[in-house]
Amino acid sequence: MTPSNLRIVLVGTSHPGNIGSVARAMKTMGLNRLELVAPECDFPHEQATANASRADDVLEGAGRHASLDSALAGCGLVMGLSARPRRITSAEVLDVREAGRRVVTEAAERPVAMLFGRERSGLTNAELDRCQALVHIPANPDYSSLNLAAAVQVVCHEVNMALGAQVVTPDRLPASAQDMEYFYEHLARVADKVDFLRKHNPEILMRRLRQLFYRAAPDDHELQMLRGLLANVEKRLPELPQAGERQARGGGD
Repeated sequence: MTPSNLRIVLVGTSHPGNIGSVARAMKTMGLNRLELVAPECDFPHEQATANASRADDVLEGAGRHASLDSALAGCGLVMGLSARPRRITSAEVLDVREAGRRVVTEAAERPVAMLFGRERSGLTNAELDRCQALVHIPANPDYSSLNLAAAVQVVCHEVNMALGAQVVTPDRLPASAQDMEYFYEHLARVADKVDFLRKHNPEILMRRLRQLFYRAAPDDHELQMLRGLLANVEKRLPELPQAGERQARGGGD
């Protein structure tokens, strides 16, 4: 695994000291790619530098992003840390040890992002929708709250442990996270044009469709086939009656 292929992405961090502590946690495990998305605190900041405890190079190299899209650009796999119930996300749920192995495997070929949310509220539903996998750190069910830097340390430790084990590279890799987003946009556009989304709750339906394709994990060739199918459907749409016309004919359903 190339260390720079693993991005630790902090979303909406509210305390600069936590950014510094995360940098320290990363450096102790040999990782250096830190990305900050819309931090809700001043950065750079003296408290971040103090908590980094000589991990200044990680802080200085940290990327700043106004949006999650920018931080995830080029990533093949996106995993999010969350203790929230499984029902609110379309992603598969991995324990942190399995996630470490997955990171090492995928980061040997392409960039991987690990998302950590806000200190108080974590990742939003929309941010969780961007994750192909949800990572769970087992903890005391009566007191399961981990501080941000501690969560990052646990994840980085598991990645380090997985690096010491023999990792078998799969025959194929799923399509990249960015390419999957383009596919979901295409799928939603076509579904809307044929009135499929309008008959259901669009947000819930698209989340369930994401879940379906996350489980399928199509590779690049399979995704191209799906995009080709959608493109051919779009070409034929002008031949179909418009929604209002279909309803006038009694065929709205």
